[in-house]
Amino acid sequence: MARIRLEHLKRYYDKVKAVDDVSLDIKDREFVVFLGPSGCGKTTTLRCIAGLEEATEGDIFFDERRVNALVPADRNIAMVFQFYALYPHLNAYRNIVFPLKAEKMSAGEIKKKVSWVTDLLKIGDILGRKMSELPDGDKQKVALARAIVRNPKVLLLDEPLSALDEKFREQMRIEFLKIQKSLSVTTVYVTHDQREAMTLADRIVVMREGKIVESGDPETLYENPQNLFTGYFIGSPGMNFIKCAVRDGGVFFAESGHPVSFSKGVLGRIGKSGLREVIFGIRPEYLFHSKKRAPKGNCFGIKIIVVETIQQLNYGNFYIGANLFKCHLGEERGKEGSSGYAVFDDEKVRLYDPGSGAILQ
Repeated sequence: MARIRLEHLKRYYDKVKAVDDVSLDIKDREFVVFLGPSGCGKTTTLRCIAGLEEATEGDIFFDERRVNALVPADRNIAMVFQFYALYPHLNAYRNIVFPLKAEKMSAGEIKKKVSWVTDLLKIGDILGRKMSELPDGDKQKVALARAIVRNPKVLLLDEPLSALDEKFREQMRIEFLKIQKSLSVTTVYVTHDQREAMTLADRIVVMREGKIVESGDPETLYENPQNLFTGYFIGSPGMNFIKCAVRDGGVFFAESGHPVSFSKGVLGRIGKSGLREVIFGIRPEYLFHSKKRAPKGNCFGIKIIVVETIQQLNYGNFYIGANLFKCHLGEERGKEGSSGYAVFDDEKVRLYDPGSGAILQ
């Protein structure tokens, strides 16, 4: 198939740095997801890989071949877009076979390939229907069938599910995984939806302002984000963050001035950094409500204002100054207005430099 390598890739529009010095090695047959907010450069990077955008600087390699000068048709890629880019006056079958006829493929070979792709996607019953007659999920399946029917070396997917409702999104996520495993094709997928990224990716590449912030497998990025932005962007509900001041051998919430009780292990990590301020971060499911103080430290006082259930877990919402936090309430729903302590474990605490956003080791 294909290994993709980006070396110091840049794409500027006048003074706007859409892609700013991106270097990345995508393994053969790997499913990589570019994840980030709108305008972070993920789609522009994808379009540079496809040859739809010309790199301002840097190199793009497929295996060991530099492809910067190759037009998209010569890169042996297939793309699926957010909006299906189908021919509305043609039925599903004629949309799928269009690229095969353009390559002047024989009728026998076309029949074989269409049979293969329609069996893979289970769309044999819609081949004779026009695009206007199909629901959005089936339209996206037709677009995907047309993309993969040529058996490309690289499959590029630009937010292909964002126009679908939730029912079709769940169904198509499964289809994409099934197809990628079946074809063993190198796949690059763009999304701003962290749930899609966590479900689909072998590796997630988190982008912000044209740069790669961090990359890694979904579990590692969720459990141990090395950058403040990654911790903020990945997770639902999101990670709790608050700025803390370090003074007189203690740690205090910067906004409220209330002290935070940390164990010696956490205090040692803070002291080692030499910082006067740190960002304290922890996932809500690792912050537990308790009526008693933690015997070894690692807690602070709270008052629950709202109780909610998310994905079958009960969470209590509370404020620290103007910062809204969530903590895990356990199997029984806690009561709104109840006071107690938020207790946490050393191993689940993440501390960040507020200046660079980097994690404190």
